[in-house]
Amino acid sequence: MKRFSAQYIFTNTGPALIRGILTTDDDGTIISIDDTGGNLEETRSVSFHNGIIIPGFVNCHCHLELSHMKGQIPPGSGLAQFILQIRNLRGAETRDIETAFRKADSEMAAEGIVLCADICNSPATFSFKTGSSVRYLNLIEVFGIDPEKAIKRIGEAESIARIAESNGLQWAIVPHSVYSLSLLLLDLVKELTAKNRVTSVHYMESKAEMQFINGHSGPIPQSYRDSGLLEGDPVTVKSHSSAVLDAMTSSGTLILVHCTFAGEGDVKEVSARKDLFWCLCPGSNIYIENQLPPVGMLREQGCRIVIGTDSLASNNKLSILEEIRILQENFPGVSLEELVMWATRNGAIALGMDDTCGSFSPGLKPGVLLLEDLDLLNMKILPGTRVKRLV
Repeated sequence: MKRFSAQYIFTNTGPALIRGILTTDDDGTIISIDDTGGNLEETRSVSFHNGIIIPGFVNCHCHLELSHMKGQIPPGSGLAQFILQIRNLRGAETRDIETAFRKADSEMAAEGIVLCADICNSPATFSFKTGSSVRYLNLIEVFGIDPEKAIKRIGEAESIARIAESNGLQWAIVPHSVYSLSLLLLDLVKELTAKNRVTSVHYMESKAEMQFINGHSGPIPQSYRDSGLLEGDPVTVKSHSSAVLDAMTSSGTLILVHCTFAGEGDVKEVSARKDLFWCLCPGSNIYIENQLPPVGMLREQGCRIVIGTDSLASNNKLSILEEIRILQENFPGVSLEELVMWATRNGAIALGMDDTCGSFSPGLKPGVLLLEDLDLLNMKILPGTRVKRLV
């Protein structure tokens, strides 16, 4: 049995506790949370820490497979150019790819990430994930703008899903984005995912995406043609909102990823979809488009927000703390406690795993983190703030 205390404990089940006591079993299972009212008596059995104790982080969007591309794509290139570079860089040596994603997994664990929704385009990461300290939900991604190849793309995803199943991994098949699936393929994915517990989709990520969906113009269709992925005119959904409300499964939770160019009208319209979450990846948004999502508007509309890191192809590190830091710097009106809620309990709910992690409740095993070297008077993260794993 272990007992922890700090200046503050964010339980995610009520107000922050001042010098409360968190008791866990040796394996990290929460036994109890005691509110001392700030009057913590000195005792040998309690380990007191200078900082804030929080549950383990939940990364709601990552691409471990792209870890070997770190630093290889120039920032600020825009989505269309970024996609082209991803295609060109996929053919690296297998050993280099494996070394990179194993290192990225270790770094995520060290950064306090206990649960991660990882986008998979192949089974490359499956074998090592069974022994990782990070728990993964493997989202097997489907994309293809050519309707003649729609059946083939479905078969490829199902083949990867079978491998995930054979490795005892949790998985779900999901559409890549609104702009990268033909209408036929999107319809097939909807049918295939009719009973999904979790679905995610890249959503309103760039100006180029908006141009493509609104009028099939801009750099994305040209990129498809230059790459030989599309010969005729594309056939896609008419709008982002119709994609969410009509062309995707209504089962389980739906995570809209990035949302950099989401407008208030669209947000209001798609909010009719139940169990909807909005995933912010600010580090990646700055890297690719040099623009951040409309956080203020999303909060005003009552959107449930979660946080992701995206990949090392579009970010400098896979750190939820760093994403929180970016959000705090650019949206100072959002409290640290709310940001931590996005990065922990909200993420666990979005991934359907709040019965095991995301908050300090008896019986859960969420991981125990310490945020140290921060401004406790103003509850702000500082440049030197770091995360330490206690459990």
